[in-house]
Amino acid sequence: MRPVYVLNGPNLSRLGTREPDVYGAEDFSDLAALCRETGRELGLSVDVRQTDDEAEMVAWLHEAADGRVPVVLNPAAFTHYSYALRDAIAQRTAPLVEVHITNPATREEFRHTSVVAAVATGTIAGFGLRSYVLALHAIAESAQ
Repeated sequence: MRPVYVLNGPNLSRLGTREPDVYGAEDFSDLAALCRETGRELGLSVDVRQTDDEAEMVAWLHEAADGRVPVVLNPAAFTHYSYALRDAIAQRTAPLVEVHITNPATREEFRHTSVVAAVATGTIAGFGLRSYVLALHAIAESAQ
């Protein structure tokens, strides 16, 4: 099975309790289970991770680049300001799909700009947890 990292940034461990009217009632364990199950169906070995630490996220992206591992990335708040994350993504050696549970373009103005989108393979946003499913399908299809 082809390995894939599903990396999640700040506050995503709080899914289900953080603004459920915005992010839904499903929690992080539901997200991880959905990603792993989708991966199994697609022949992918999915490693789901979450961090609130920018340095840890950068290290994971370096690990993925060194191992040529595709990534599904929800950078969360890092999306809008982390040039360190952007530079790490620019070193990718496999597809990287940026995902968002909500559509940032329909939210507060500060969320409209992604500093990482230009170095990602593509972006999927606004489909709830299904954004991850769509991203995993894109990763699987890119391997064919």
